[in-house]
Amino acid sequence: MPDASSTNARLPILVTFSGIDGAGKSTQIDKLCKRLAEAGLSVRQFTFWDNVVPFSRLRAAFSHKFLDSEGGIGAAGKPVNRNDKNVRTWYLSAARSALYLMDALSLRRSVTAARKCGSDVVIFDRYLYDQLAVLPLEHTMGRQYARFLLSLVPTPNVAYLLDADPEAARARKPEYPIDFLRQYRSNYLRLQTLAGLALIPPLTVEGAHDAIMQRFIARRPTDSLKSSSGEFCTSGDTLVAHSSKQ
Repeated sequence: MPDASSTNARLPILVTFSGIDGAGKSTQIDKLCKRLAEAGLSVRQFTFWDNVVPFSRLRAAFSHKFLDSEGGIGAAGKPVNRNDKNVRTWYLSAARSALYLMDALSLRRSVTAARKCGSDVVIFDRYLYDQLAVLPLEHTMGRQYARFLLSLVPTPNVAYLLDADPEAARARKPEYPIDFLRQYRSNYLRLQTLAGLALIPPLTVEGAHDAIMQRFIARRPTDSLKSSSGEFCTSGDTLVAHSSKQ
């Protein structure tokens, strides 16, 4: 019977990216995926909302119909007025608490399945941390509930928190009021202490990538990032492989 250490050695590295909207998560995930592909490592990528959250379409429809939230993704010069996680009434906070429990249980199942996919690295675009950042973590009860939910889900090998100046983030992705983004960022920094997230400070795109790679290499032998026998990148359940020898 294999021991726990040998089993853990065969598990893929679990990497997550979190941060306020406009922090640059998608950009950094793409760069990390490309870098790992060049090293010949197989990668499977998941998005929290699409691959984990139960009833995601119904929840989005609720925000659109009852909270007058606009759809789409904001871009510089093309703002979108989103009303969903920034609406913090007591009854919505109570509903979110129940929904986030469902999300945590779903995430645990999703990570268990992802770890069996045979990939070297599993990357999640957002994780439970991004749900918890919406809760009233300034209150003791909110932090206690966050700790409880965190106890239900697997702890990533590397959980990146991409910090960003709220004004700069909103300029890149104008979707939420600046006051909400400031509070949102404060909650992420609370989670950084609460959950031990790997904080990546506001940097240039390349500077942030270098910091991300340093953290990753600490979890993976350096020589594995010097080979380039093949390229692998996935999205959801689709695996795409490209040979570097063409």
